[in-house]
Amino acid sequence: MSVQSPQAGGGGAELPAPADPGLLRPGGPMNNDSCVPAPAGQGADEDDDGPAEKEREKLPPIRPAAGSAAGGLERGAKTQFSTFSNFLTTINQKKEVTESSSSPTQPVMPNIKNVRELPPICLDVRQKQRISIETLPQELKAPVPPEPSLPIRTKTVKDFQEDMEKAKSSGDWKAVLDFYSTTFDSFLEINAAFKKDANAPFDTIEDSGISAKFVNVVYDALLNTPQDVQKSVLKGIINGLLQEWKGSRTKDDLRAYFILLQNPQFSNTSTYVIYAHLLRQTAALAEADHHFLVHWFKKISQKRFKQLMDRLLQFISLRLFPAKPEEFPPMIKCTWWIPSATKVLSLFNAANSLASPPIISYTDFYNSTLDHIDLMEEYHNWQCYGNSHRFSFCQYPFIISIAAKKVIIQRDSEQQMISIARQSLVDKVSRRQKPDMNMLFLNVKVRRTHLVSDSLDELTRKTADLKKKLKVTFVGEAGLDMGGLTKEWFLLLIRQIFHPDYGMFTYHKDSHCHWFSSFKCENYSEFRLVGALMGLAVYNSITLDIRFPPCCYKKLLSPPIVPCDQNTPVGICDVTLNDLYQIMPELAHGLSELLSYEGNVEEDFYSTFQVFQEEFGAIKSYNLKPNGDKVPVTNQNRKEYVQFYVDFLLNKSIYKQFAAFYYGFHSVCDSYALMLLRPEEVEILVCGSPELDMHALQKSTQYEGYQKTDLTIRYFWEVVLGFPLDLQKKLLHFTTGSDRVPVGGMADLNFKISKCETSTNWLPVAHTCFNQLCLPPYKNKKELKQKLTIGISNAEGFGLE
Repeated sequence: MSVQSPQAGGGGAELPAPADPGLLRPGGPMNNDSCVPAPAGQGADEDDDGPAEKEREKLPPIRPAAGSAAGGLERGAKTQFSTFSNFLTTINQKKEVTESSSSPTQPVMPNIKNVRELPPICLDVRQKQRISIETLPQELKAPVPPEPSLPIRTKTVKDFQEDMEKAKSSGDWKAVLDFYSTTFDSFLEINAAFKKDANAPFDTIEDSGISAKFVNVVYDALLNTPQDVQKSVLKGIINGLLQEWKGSRTKDDLRAYFILLQNPQFSNTSTYVIYAHLLRQTAALAEADHHFLVHWFKKISQKRFKQLMDRLLQFISLRLFPAKPEEFPPMIKCTWWIPSATKVLSLFNAANSLASPPIISYTDFYNSTLDHIDLMEEYHNWQCYGNSHRFSFCQYPFIISIAAKKVIIQRDSEQQMISIARQSLVDKVSRRQKPDMNMLFLNVKVRRTHLVSDSLDELTRKTADLKKKLKVTFVGEAGLDMGGLTKEWFLLLIRQIFHPDYGMFTYHKDSHCHWFSSFKCENYSEFRLVGALMGLAVYNSITLDIRFPPCCYKKLLSPPIVPCDQNTPVGICDVTLNDLYQIMPELAHGLSELLSYEGNVEEDFYSTFQVFQEEFGAIKSYNLKPNGDKVPVTNQNRKEYVQFYVDFLLNKSIYKQFAAFYYGFHSVCDSYALMLLRPEEVEILVCGSPELDMHALQKSTQYEGYQKTDLTIRYFWEVVLGFPLDLQKKLLHFTTGSDRVPVGGMADLNFKISKCETSTNWLPVAHTCFNQLCLPPYKNKKELKQKLTIGISNAEGFGLE
């Protein structure tokens, strides 16, 4: 899908003035002028109706400035591939333009001299921080507009709860109605009710100054009040949103937005027009204001944070695929709904990234509804228009699921494969040479006895063919590669390269992962081969059994696109003690103890900024900083020492090895689609998931010659479900060529069990290229378990030798 902002002067879904209470009457039809659906659940109240004003005060749509990223929605001319504007710098540039220009193409609102345009809030994706804010100042020193004086409101949480109890018991809701009507009548009243101290400025980003407990109690009670109470809250919100903007927003305004976004009424689709305008105004705030909101969001409890995030995801999903289209204005009148909601959602993603540990998993931000839109159109819009002039979900990849990203990468890979193959064919024909089908593939011929050297030679000689479809042939074997030989080639090659005796990688037993050997050598081509193998696996949708720590994938995306300048360092990223914990937990624990040591570090440890490593039996020393051997580690500089030490181990000591690995991977996977991925998602694409769900496999299995109720099949699943994990993995490897689960889960394996009309003395047979198990009709469970165990435990090669 593509979403564009309304043209200047176009009729968006506008927010009605609250002069006509009928606009919010539950159960009534949607007002055509305002496009506000009435909330459901209450009958018409004729007594409340007054004559509708002919000229309602309305909130006009924000018009994008020419050439700006005003929401990133309009199509514009494209001279080169646009990069995304950095969140921390772009808004300042936009503000300068706004302040110095009075162009008629700027946002126009009545009686407003200075109106800020809708800013993009995504970071440069090449930094691989998915719509997050990496570092924020503890205090923002920008000039703060003076706060207007607040009304005096003395009601406490206890007073409100007593009013609620009295109303429930007596049926008289007047006191509660008065409280809600007054509190939500304006931004000032909201602050007066919920601010901890009406006279305190609360200008820090760490403290919103809001009584979170009071807000939660008021909102928890709201949905249990009569409809006229709930209607009064919505009227008040409209009043607040319709107030004119007069220059910069105050911190009290931000507090009002912060509170209003938590309103549970916005889960109801009948309130979506109001919610959309609230989201639009929140998205249009300045960079400094967003900083405050992000830090305030991260203080919300996990439960409520998840509710707010789910509400935004639901809003986007229902706008894309409404259950009742008549509930909403036509899409052409509210094209800004989805971009605004997505921008606000990115603030929650930023807050989640800043929290340590994250409040919720990054996967909770996935919107599976996007799996059903035209993803390639989104991807091409993003490629062509970058972060300006046109909205694309690819600008906010945190919302796109790993399954959807896999589809984008696969289709992008297929298009590259077709393009390369077509060019080879054209070149052949232009030279008047006879076309050969083999020219359309990357053909790799290897001997099992010389697997690594043959593979390295083949890939080195055929660099120009790396983006063609891969086909593997084992010399001296009759296997035809329909996918199974390719899977086995990957498996055997990875197993041999990562063997400790090979010396390329070190296996750390405590963390159960491999890391690059720091031993210096003259040729790092084999590291490039491993990188190319990983790239080919992603490119050809093969999962590999590789156990790298998460830090490896973070380095692999630093940067996600190979820089044009070959002198630019690659594979270097910010590393912390937590990264070292994932590889060398004992060493990381020792360094952590050093940081918390209460004695005299210099006298008790007697260490300097120098480290020692054993290489081929010899001890070598390395300075962590110039003249590090002469700089003692003290209580004052120990943090610096630990940071330098971690950086040395994970970046500097293995730079040449990892750079070769990096270039090998990107020689195959040089797609811009990589910019959409988090390091964790790259790991899943490369390795799949190690967690097996054999019950899910049982549900998705197809049968040929058998019925799922047949005795042999029932025996099979009883045996398999009773297997220990290692035998279950061997079964998966025996039938599919890999013991890992692909991104889409067990269902994506398309696992099939076929009846093999042979003697029951035979072992089961597998066709790994089709993920198919050929199972003879064994007579009893004991025989099936014995033959199956022998078969899956001795599975390598094609045919018997």
